[in-house]
Amino acid sequence: MPPRWPRKPDRQDPDYRKLDDRMTFAVHVAAFAAVNSGLWFLRQIEVISWSGVPWITGIWVGMLLGHGIYIFAIADYSSPTPNQPS
Repeated sequence: MPPRWPRKPDRQDPDYRKLDDRMTFAVHVAAFAAVNSGLWFLRQIEVISWSGVPWITGIWVGMLLGHGIYIFAIADYSSPTPNQPS
């Protein structure tokens, strides 16, 4: 069952933005696991003999690490300050 959000979803809400970003990261991890396990399985049973599979996995791991570092260490989920005219 998906998580329920008690308020109207709004990207301006820092709690919603944090939850949404973490759910997006979870989808990214799931896609990585599904695609790469399939590629490595096909390579193992020699359906594909392509030597680029390790490169795809390595590059994707790098992107996944970058995404995770951004979500868990860099992203600022504090309340946005309203724009005030000068």
